[in-house]
Amino acid sequence: MNRKKPFFMTMLATIMLVGLIAGCGSNSNNGGNKPASGNATNEPKTENAATEAPPAADKKLVVGFAQIGAESGWRDAETDSVKATFGEDPGFELKFSDAQQKQENQIKAIRTFIAQKVDAIGLAPVVESGWETVLKEAKDANIPVFLLDRGITKGNEDLYVSFIGSDFILEGQNAAKWMIEEFGTGAQVNIVQLEGTVGASAANDRKKGFEDAIAGEAGYKIVYSQTGEFTRAKGKEVMEAYLKKDKNIQVVYAHNDDMALGAIQAIEEAGLKPGTDIKIIGVDGIKAAFEAIAEGKMNVTVECNPLLGPQLKQAILDYKAGKTLEKWIKSDEDVYFGQKAIDALPNRKY
Repeated sequence: MNRKKPFFMTMLATIMLVGLIAGCGSNSNNGGNKPASGNATNEPKTENAATEAPPAADKKLVVGFAQIGAESGWRDAETDSVKATFGEDPGFELKFSDAQQKQENQIKAIRTFIAQKVDAIGLAPVVESGWETVLKEAKDANIPVFLLDRGITKGNEDLYVSFIGSDFILEGQNAAKWMIEEFGTGAQVNIVQLEGTVGASAANDRKKGFEDAIAGEAGYKIVYSQTGEFTRAKGKEVMEAYLKKDKNIQVVYAHNDDMALGAIQAIEEAGLKPGTDIKIIGVDGIKAAFEAIAEGKMNVTVECNPLLGPQLKQAILDYKAGKTLEKWIKSDEDVYFGQKAIDALPNRKY
């Protein structure tokens, strides 16, 4: 009988037991750092810091802005305000579209923004109606829409977060108030009204505010009312055509300053003195209007603040932070005439 065999077998069993214990320990330690591929686990998965997605705070907010066009100095000022506000903030990226005063171009731009999955859309609608379909598409894509300076047809408030801009009806009322104070109650005053773009909320409301304010004054008559499309050239053209038929007017009420400035040119070419023979009322408060007032060629401009970029930016940040926003975020505005306008001229930014 071989006596070495039991000893050998005992040593072999001991070696195997030590190896088994060492192997379990190794697997346990490794499991705490890197589970074997394919092993199921209920523990949260923690990615390596170098491969983690950047925090939300570091991600740029992409904003699409569908602008009407560049029909006036006021519009240019609004565009510059939006571009500067978002362009100078590293937390934002701006995608800008100039619709050249065509609604179909704005609708196309909005659909492009939706396809690009922007974080928010700013829209200055060229007209009030016709937005239901495309804004519903933005809503379905969970992209908040903010209206700037012009509204859309009533009843569609659920399609946008907030309207940021002016009280156009009040602007029309303020224009009429200045006129009545200038000429007095009971005066006989013939008025030419240069309307803005047909269907635009600014044009509709400035017309309503003005006409409602003079409704109780029998002597104040609008003898002619025609669209000048918010442009200086068209304002001049419409004024020229009317002056060839009749020069017995005392006031031109223009829905924006650019049309008022065009009317001034037509009045001068007709041999009349704007600001004296015919009082000139504009809306917007652009620097060129203040200059015309200082020259005595224009009488009053009702301010409509175009510097809406900071308000749009703040509204987007507040919305993203979960805050409740006002449906109408109003701009601070004033009425300028005479020395008040002259004193304010050096500080005008647009």
